[in-house]
Amino acid sequence: MSNPIQNRYDFILVFDVQDGNPNGDPDAGNLPRLDPETSEGLVTDVCLKRKVRNYVMLAKVGQPSFDIFVKEKAILNNLIKETYDALGINLTKAPQDEKDGKKRNTENKGQGSEIESARKQMCQTYYDVRAFGAVMSTGANAGQVRGPVQMTFARSVEPVVCLEHSITRCAVATDTEAEKQSGDNRTMGRKNTISYGVYVAHGFISPFLAAQTGFGEEDLALLWDALKNMFEQDHSAARGLMSTCKLIVFKHESALGNAPSRTLFDRFKIKRNVRDTNLPARSFSDYTCTLNKESLPEGVEVMELM
Repeated sequence: MSNPIQNRYDFILVFDVQDGNPNGDPDAGNLPRLDPETSEGLVTDVCLKRKVRNYVMLAKVGQPSFDIFVKEKAILNNLIKETYDALGINLTKAPQDEKDGKKRNTENKGQGSEIESARKQMCQTYYDVRAFGAVMSTGANAGQVRGPVQMTFARSVEPVVCLEHSITRCAVATDTEAEKQSGDNRTMGRKNTISYGVYVAHGFISPFLAAQTGFGEEDLALLWDALKNMFEQDHSAARGLMSTCKLIVFKHESALGNAPSRTLFDRFKIKRNVRDTNLPARSFSDYTCTLNKESLPEGVEVMELM
């Protein structure tokens, strides 16, 4: 792995969705998430991080140090135990940092310096632990990690309208259903979408937390690639047409940062084209994006990666 990054970064991610559900809310029958006060669409940070993980699994499949800890059907406690096995720590015997003959407080659970060793190994092995952090205090116990990469919810630029579509299936699953159905055996269902929406999320990368997890320049480059391309590897009928439209990165010369993130984010504006304000937006070309690069704070560099 490369050395940990030395600079602070703030970034803006802009993406759109057409005829799809970008992030269903299980508490609302899987309808697209909404701010109930403004009707603006929401996409959670957890959803965005899931897409980054999925991209890394495809881009770095089989490569050491780029495995993913939180993935579908993974048994997290087993992965933590495997880390202890890889370190050669026998969790049924006395701790390594204790004198021979002293009993382990809890069998099959790390303690003392063992937890720190396991935590470091987890950071080295799993990209998402290195980037986003993880709670690994269950099972054999590898402690907790606060990741350097943090993201906000994405919020739509304008209010969105949730649509419900009736759909039919021209088959049944069982003989019993076939007997109950009449005519052509059609089964009714529902599908929820929004017609179009542009979403904006903000992100932050701390070099101090990167030093704790080992998040390096190669990891950073992979993150930018993932944010640019993650929707291209995540197409489905339910999500419609989703794509990254803009990725703007502010690089600070100082580890502490050379300007507040809010003042940098305010330099980016996205507005509806005046001629289209009386019509609902249906493509990204209905919006105009501007980025003020003039008189940037000293020590701040802006990069438009998309």
